[in-house]
Amino acid sequence: MRLKDRVAIIVGAGQSPGEGMGNGRATALTFAREGAKVLCVDHNLASAQETVEMIAAKGGTAVAFRADVTKTAEIKAMVADAVSRWQRIDILHNNVGVSLAGGDAELLELTEEAFDRCVAINLKSCILAARQVIPIMRRQNSGAIINISSMAAITTYPYVAYKATKSAMIAFTEQLAYQNAEYGIRANVILPGLMNTPMAVDTRAREWNKTRAEVEAERDSKVPLRKKMGTAWDVANAALFLASDEANFITGVTLPVDGGASVRRG
Repeated sequence: MRLKDRVAIIVGAGQSPGEGMGNGRATALTFAREGAKVLCVDHNLASAQETVEMIAAKGGTAVAFRADVTKTAEIKAMVADAVSRWQRIDILHNNVGVSLAGGDAELLELTEEAFDRCVAINLKSCILAARQVIPIMRRQNSGAIINISSMAAITTYPYVAYKATKSAMIAFTEQLAYQNAEYGIRANVILPGLMNTPMAVDTRAREWNKTRAEVEAERDSKVPLRKKMGTAWDVANAALFLASDEANFITGVTLPVDGGASVRRG
């Protein structure tokens, strides 16, 4: 019960269509299992509600909330809902992001509309959410913010908007950390590597007209550790550590969860 009596907002607690478990859903289940009350936020209310039902089946506490987190009014409503229910916010977990699904592409093929969409979802939403919870956390003199970036930020990645926005998320998290440390607020960012999630694998299978097994095999072959992609639970467990008191003296950290991909050079 490492998060007993904590209140957590998880943005992106539903998941994309496909097989297996997404990072946001796995994190919501993990936080609830460890005692947190979880507001499961997603633009797809039905998917968020599925997450809530999975939590309830294990005896946890969670509520689904629909929000387009690229819009300030809807983020304000999200935060107000959590505070009205539970009187505080201890954890903000930003887990939204799109690349191919948002129309991202290599530079010469990228449209302005796709770029704007990816920036709004991947970066703007993270900044807007932090802007709403920081005053609450400052009044509490405590809080943990965990942002999900990507190894795409620090390795070769062909699609422009995803790489640029996920890189910017690291810089923003560092800024959050040093500007709010005096208030007891910690901010850290996780960089998932090649993960076996519906968004990462099933989306590519659809876009590239390949089978899921073909995409899995191609991605597995690139992972140094056991030649096997990570799972959503690997990201969730890292987030749990960063949200818990075990990480009480850790802020401003960029944590790769990547099966060793980041140690390769050349």
